[in-house]
Amino acid sequence: MAGSINIQAYMTRGVTRVVTDSLRATAKNPEEAAFMKSFALAARKASKKRKQTEKSGEHIPPFLIASITGTCNLHCAGCYSRANNACCDGESADQLTADEWDRIFAEAEELGISFILLAGGEPMMRYDVIEKAAKHRNILFPIFTNGTFLHEKYLDVLDKNRNLLPIISIEGNEETTDRRRGEGVYKKVNEAMKNIKAGNMIFGVSVTVTKQNMKEVYSDEFINSLYELGCKAVIYVEFVPVDGESEDLAPDENDRQFMRASVRRLRLLKRKMVFISFPGDEKSSGGCVAAGRGFFHINSHGGAEPCPFSPYSDINVRDTSVREALKSPLFYALNTQGLLNDDHVGGCTLYMNKDKVEKIISESKKEG
Repeated sequence: MAGSINIQAYMTRGVTRVVTDSLRATAKNPEEAAFMKSFALAARKASKKRKQTEKSGEHIPPFLIASITGTCNLHCAGCYSRANNACCDGESADQLTADEWDRIFAEAEELGISFILLAGGEPMMRYDVIEKAAKHRNILFPIFTNGTFLHEKYLDVLDKNRNLLPIISIEGNEETTDRRRGEGVYKKVNEAMKNIKAGNMIFGVSVTVTKQNMKEVYSDEFINSLYELGCKAVIYVEFVPVDGESEDLAPDENDRQFMRASVRRLRLLKRKMVFISFPGDEKSSGGCVAAGRGFFHINSHGGAEPCPFSPYSDINVRDTSVREALKSPLFYALNTQGLLNDDHVGGCTLYMNKDKVEKIISESKKEG
């Protein structure tokens, strides 16, 4: 697979840096530090396993994104999941069961996947799946949540299972967050952060970066306020428009230069926190790391997709293994036809080339 060795090294360094920074960030918390040391050992073993597999010609990414539900209780402006009809208000029909997700987690662990990001919809609406995830102690499960379900029951689960790491969505200050996520959401999120800190647990935040909140969310004032609340990691996700109505929110190339410079500055000055930029960090990795190069996505119905922003699938893990899903014709075509290395103008390669991705899927169906 072209360029896979460089991507593997890049992503492995990323895993190592996150674990190392987390160890430093939790040094004063005995419970958290004990778990992170145990996980650091497991992550090193997983990395060795992936390297051995690489030598035999098979590439395994260290990250998996698992959208464990298509149900959500919020209606965020410009939500890509709702725009792609992957998210709804009521219970989504034909979702993977908790036992099916348990099998996927076990297969991922056996392959050497160290991080499984739980997403949705709102993942905390699937308590049954999160209970299954907690059992897999050698995998770190960042849970990308809107924070509105972080009540006593979940706080107890997070306290007992330190491999579950809440990543709470926030857009900036109260006005900015409520404008996109709904009135009163900021106060609920802020209260959740205080409760997590009071329980001596760690958490991170996920920030969707738009033209409207860009200057605010990279500011020292915003970052310092998060640090005081106990936040240890900030994941910046560039807003990707999925319909014509929200394109004005998307950063342009000048904005991206500001974003990359801001992340470099924060990493240099705020060393007690971890900063990850998506897809900004891919600029240093030789291209997009979706479709199994660095990560891939499994949707709530089991479809293996290149990325949540590229919701196309030609294989379902209900019918096959995680290992076989990584060998899907779509993933193979994306990795061999140069689409992931495309030197495009814009943030998301696959979104910008969605017509080509759809063509690959169409041709695959004809051949099938």
